Amino acid sequence: MKKKELEHYRKRLEEELVALSRAIGRLEKSVLQRSQREASGDLSAYSIHMADLGTDAMEREKDLLLASTEGRAVLQIREAMQRIEDGTYGVCEICGKPIGEKRLEMIPYAPLCARCQMKTEREQS
Repeated sequence: MKKKELEHYRKRLEEELVALSRAIGRLEKSVLQRSQREASGDLSAYSIHMADLGTDAMEREKDLLLASTEGRAVLQIREAMQRIEDGTYGVCEICGKPIGEKRLEMIPYAPLCARCQMKTEREQS
């Protein structure tokens, strides 16, 4: 891959990293640093109705799952930036063939070509 292309992808990865860091920060403020009492808006430590308690728990769980997913994306972005440094960026980790430009534009941190990604997903299901 040419130096100009690598710089383009490095910039894209840095932008994604900044966006994810901001999103994780917002999640931490809204979920991880709030107590059950603050989350429910009640004066007591728990929701008054069991359905409210279930809804509060479900929303908190959804936000924690989102934070976990975003955390994994941050890790993938950092790994992609390391591949740029190593000179292996844009090369499929399984088959060793170049990852398509369209795929890298959509998912700049993709470690696998589309064919190997589909094969991996089929094997996991």
